[in-house]
Amino acid sequence: MILGLGRQLARKGVLGINQRNADFILTHNPRSLYPRVDDKWLTKQLAVQAGMPVPELYAVVQIQHQVRRLAEQIRDYPDFVIKPACGAGGDGIVVVAGRMKTRYRKINGMLVDQGEMQHHVSNILSGMYSLGGRTDKALVEYRVQFDPVFERISYQGVPDVRIIVFRGIPVMSMVRLPTRLSDGKANLHQGAIGAGIDIATGQTLTAVWRNEIVTEHPDTGNEVSGIQVPFWDEQLRMAAQCHELTGLGYLGVDLVLDKEKGPLMLEMNARPGLNIQIANSAGLLPRLRLVEQHHEGLHDIDQRVVFAKEHFGFK
Repeated sequence: MILGLGRQLARKGVLGINQRNADFILTHNPRSLYPRVDDKWLTKQLAVQAGMPVPELYAVVQIQHQVRRLAEQIRDYPDFVIKPACGAGGDGIVVVAGRMKTRYRKINGMLVDQGEMQHHVSNILSGMYSLGGRTDKALVEYRVQFDPVFERISYQGVPDVRIIVFRGIPVMSMVRLPTRLSDGKANLHQGAIGAGIDIATGQTLTAVWRNEIVTEHPDTGNEVSGIQVPFWDEQLRMAAQCHELTGLGYLGVDLVLDKEKGPLMLEMNARPGLNIQIANSAGLLPRLRLVEQHHEGLHDIDQRVVFAKEHFGFK
């Protein structure tokens, strides 16, 4: 029965994890280039050098004795985000939405004092949230004020747009919407919703929540489909540019929409997940094979974006 299901999914063009790893990640992503996306500090530096907009970096804590200076470094910022540079799956990220005297108010309303914040940063440095448990760095950066277009279909946190890019061509996309279950984080593994986005138009499609197709946000009750994502062409161009930025052939690019700053590149992933296929009710494999056939004739970013919109839209 499992074999029959596998054949059925293959006929629909669904990309499985083993094939993703063998045919696309191992083949098109040299291991030597992984630090460019696994280390968010390095990713941010590369993006800034290329002129790509990113959330402003306020501070970097690299060693334990710097932890005590954290309060001084961020005293002028009423809100901010602390994250591990080499974290995965959204773990270790703390979003501070305001202050009350000497304490920090997290986005869920919980108050933490200076000692608790320092302890959390120390845990980040120790590698508690990093890939493979390696020692890490803590980044303190601008807290994105998300575009109001997503206000009716998001709970507390900041939605982000994930675009899968192959050979510099955007092939599939979704917007990840925080929920109460995900504690306001835009991470599918923690309970966020993923709503597919039509590559051609930038409009939201069906959505996946905990591996199930849904039509409404579980916390707001509002429809998640039919929403026009602003600055869509600009986001496609930014995602396509990340191919040159990293040298990786197959990657996921995460973007956020700030209500004043517009699209910002948040981070990249050399091993993007596959639930995006459920969110789009479409398989990745036919799109990837089409790119393999035509990518050599597409020499610049605008050509690659036009190709994506012409071939990967929902008609």
